[in-house]
Amino acid sequence: MRRRDFLRTTLAASAATTLSPAPAAAWPSSRAAGLPRAFGLRYAPHFGMFRGHTGDDLVAQLEFFRAEGFAAIEDNEMRTRPVAEQERVGRALARLGMRMGVFVAHTIDWREPTLTSGDAAARDRFLAEVRASVDVAARTGAKWMTVVPGHVHPRLHPELQTANVIDALMRASALLEPRGLVLVIEPLNTLRDHPGMFLTRIPQAFMICRAVGSPSCKVLFDLYHQQITEGNILPNAEAAWSEIAYFQVGDNPGRKEPGTGEMNYRNIFAFLKARGYDGIVGMEHGNSRPGRQGERAVIDAYVAADASVR
Repeated sequence: MRRRDFLRTTLAASAATTLSPAPAAAWPSSRAAGLPRAFGLRYAPHFGMFRGHTGDDLVAQLEFFRAEGFAAIEDNEMRTRPVAEQERVGRALARLGMRMGVFVAHTIDWREPTLTSGDAAARDRFLAEVRASVDVAARTGAKWMTVVPGHVHPRLHPELQTANVIDALMRASALLEPRGLVLVIEPLNTLRDHPGMFLTRIPQAFMICRAVGSPSCKVLFDLYHQQITEGNILPNAEAAWSEIAYFQVGDNPGRKEPGTGEMNYRNIFAFLKARGYDGIVGMEHGNSRPGRQGERAVIDAYVAADASVR
């Protein structure tokens, strides 16, 4: 499932339920006690993931997330939401004691070279969007923003493309460093979801971040993508650990919740905990089943996988 499609699939699955959303007071808690569950890691759902329980209101969704024990969210589309909505989400996150995870910092071109090309106009558009994303981060309390360098250039040597990407990321990092913000570059799989993209492997992303040499340029390790591209998940995470700032989750095949595919998320989460990871684990996947029962199955899947870290 492509990045730009998986949210649409999740929303459609949630909308398939014939039950109307329950009011906030009627939301069922997974704990007998009235307090939110304490997960061992900061898992971050996205808006729409539990729509059958919450309806469409963003703050109502945040309140449901928190009641179920989730201490963070992520929202790829936050940059394009109205300013008033961004501010409302930021206030709700502060009130609920939740953290904002990644949002996408710029317009991703899925078909044409952008940062790989070395084109000054394309680079300047990218930098302008990063500047605007600084304001989004301020409104929402975000620290991390996702960057995808773009498509492979068909007529430039890979080394030249890498140099062009490094140059653009160095310029963007200089904008973020004074504010304590971090762009996270995300390798994507080209075998199933994103053919032709430039950044595909963790060692490649590690090398680029080392070359940029900034605390504001790090790696987003999407476990679903890397299971497809290269496997060897835990050794690669260990080797690149100094440059990794963020993880995202999705089982393979299918890009659904943990336990629906071949990946052992109990072991992966235990590794993150043992390694001292205190960042966010983004739930960037769809729901394997529709409706409220499917939404509850997602929560139960995280309870089961998280048992290894509590």
